[in-house]
Amino acid sequence: MHATLRIIRDEHSSLSAVLRSIGLLIAERGRHGLAPDYRALAAMLFYIDEFPEKVHHTKETALLFPKIRARSTEAAAALDRLDADHARSHRAVLDLQHDLLALEMMSEAADAPARRARFEDEMHAYIAAYLDHIGVEEAEILPLAERVLSPADWAELDAAFMHNRDPLTHREGDDAFRPLFKRILMTLPAPLGLGPALDALQKSYPGGEPPRSFWTSTSGDAAQRGAKAVP
Repeated sequence: MHATLRIIRDEHSSLSAVLRSIGLLIAERGRHGLAPDYRALAAMLFYIDEFPEKVHHTKETALLFPKIRARSTEAAAALDRLDADHARSHRAVLDLQHDLLALEMMSEAADAPARRARFEDEMHAYIAAYLDHIGVEEAEILPLAERVLSPADWAELDAAFMHNRDPLTHREGDDAFRPLFKRILMTLPAPLGLGPALDALQKSYPGGEPPRSFWTSTSGDAAQRGAKAVP
């Protein structure tokens, strides 16, 4: 497999699992009547803003997609949609970060329940849209790239994609994102991470296997979802 495809699929897997973890954390806190875990949610949204939005999407839109467009018109509409998703999703995650901060700062306000409901609805919609976006890339764009790109294209892409890699999948070397990786790992409550145990989650899986987190996800997760799944 070309290094570019392996990196994209690994990064999709990490991002998908972060998104699933956010959804699970929100649902379980709400189901047990607990306040949102502001610190864990803030850390994961910051990760999404710092790497997938600013680096992963940029590599796809600026490097991979133009090369595919130059070799084939087969997926022009899908590529237009994905580029538009990339342009919108960064604004969306910034809005979610602001809304989370507002929810925490206004937690004692009379409209706090309504604020929380709006945030959770927006967060779930964002997760669903992102997973759908990843699914389109995995099911349509990456297979097309394998068919139409030349060895020279892949050599250029592999060099570029190896330069900036997701800290949740890249374990070697000195990476500027490593402190963020450690913060998320230590902030997210067990069993999703290594932070303080969350009673609500523990009660939800008595004697059973906890949900897989992004620390144990595999690079095949996103690919297995195929057309069912997504920015």
